[in-house]
Amino acid sequence: MSGSTHKHLSLVLALIALHGCVVGPKYRKPDVESPASYSDSAGWKLAEPTDDKIHGKWWEMFNDPELNALEEQVNISNQSIAAAFASFQEARALVKQAQSQYFPALSTSPAVTRSRSPLGTTSATTGKPTSITGTEYVFPFDASWTPDLWGRVRNTVRSNAAAAQASAADLENTRLTQQAELAVDYYQLRSQDSLKQILDATVAADLESLKLTQVLFETGIDADEAVAQADVQLKTTQAQDTNLEIARAQYEHAIALLVGRSASDFRLPVQTLNVTPPAVPLGLPSQLLERRPDVAADERLMAQANAQIGIATAAYYPTLTLSASAGFESSSLSNWLIWPSRFWSVGPALAQTLFDAGLRKATVAQFQANYDSTVANYRQTVLTAFQQVEDNLASLRVLAQEIGQQDAAVAAAQKLLAIATDRYKLGLDPYLDVITAQTTLLSNQQTAVQLRLQQATATVQLIEALGGGWDSSQLPSP
Repeated sequence: MSGSTHKHLSLVLALIALHGCVVGPKYRKPDVESPASYSDSAGWKLAEPTDDKIHGKWWEMFNDPELNALEEQVNISNQSIAAAFASFQEARALVKQAQSQYFPALSTSPAVTRSRSPLGTTSATTGKPTSITGTEYVFPFDASWTPDLWGRVRNTVRSNAAAAQASAADLENTRLTQQAELAVDYYQLRSQDSLKQILDATVAADLESLKLTQVLFETGIDADEAVAQADVQLKTTQAQDTNLEIARAQYEHAIALLVGRSASDFRLPVQTLNVTPPAVPLGLPSQLLERRPDVAADERLMAQANAQIGIATAAYYPTLTLSASAGFESSSLSNWLIWPSRFWSVGPALAQTLFDAGLRKATVAQFQANYDSTVANYRQTVLTAFQQVEDNLASLRVLAQEIGQQDAAVAAAQKLLAIATDRYKLGLDPYLDVITAQTTLLSNQQTAVQLRLQQATATVQLIEALGGGWDSSQLPSP
């Protein structure tokens, strides 16, 4: 290589070193307002920095071995989680694709060409037209490199890395959503088991009441109308009891789907709803932004959109490409790969768009608008997160009081039924009063079960709203 070539290449490399920069706006996470405390947090423990936090396996706070086993299956076999993980792997691969642009591209295309010139070529010895047949052997190496003068590649890598982090957060959000859905479906199924137990007992009591009315009718103490009323009450309760099997089967099938099992061969044994909701550590509202994977995903999408503005801005600046070619070329196979058969060429090329009718300006405006959209989405997600926490805190506060009141109502309804039954046996009141008392008791018992289900569901949803046991430190590094 000649000295002048060395000088030209040295000048190009110096320009690269001096002018390599990143154009476009620097990313800064936008500020959002966080309340000093949750409005319905009275009586709740605030998490300390070192302990008392929700851990990864948050469902273990409910102390239900069967729920624990099902949640472990969700992490392994849930297909929504598997799909989200595959999307994350795809996003990681895109980062590596972008990083490859930092380096030169090297290629080779060896070729052996047999050719014949057309008749009409004049021979140097005879002066007559003749044709020439020959073989050419070529073994070239081509290299090209576009230095990242204006940060286009760096912004592309940053954009893809932020997208990969957002995908990782989406994966964790999918995981949390599936885990919470399983817990809710599990407690829905257990509430159906509790309702079945209540209705089974009610059917048995109605059957005894029917026998009582028949005995009183046969002894002439009561009319056949009471027997008919008792029979209607029994059959109505039996129909309600049977209908519960539909919802139980559907919740069982939903759980099977969540744990990646076929609904045809998945069964859960009957077990009544018996859950004492744990005290959930809340933490400070400002910590919520670091604990919710959906908030983290939207924040990373802002970083991605910001980097895309830089990519579009780089189009305003010239592109420098360094190209080189070298290899061996000969018309003789024996002389193909020898030093005198070598060839080479090297040189830079500069490209600059002079006129594009506003294309670059419009492209930058497009990505700026996209960034503004991601900022709005981020702030909306933050507001939604605070709303969900407050909603469930309010639900739990009200339900704690309402369950106590409902338990008192159940006790009063049981007392009413006992009084009505005794007065009917003594012939003081008609059997219709007994039916009314039975219906009142059953309704209050069903309400009590539903309230406990709402309490368990609200607790699960509060944990989900707080981000489970996740925090942004678990995101993969850029």
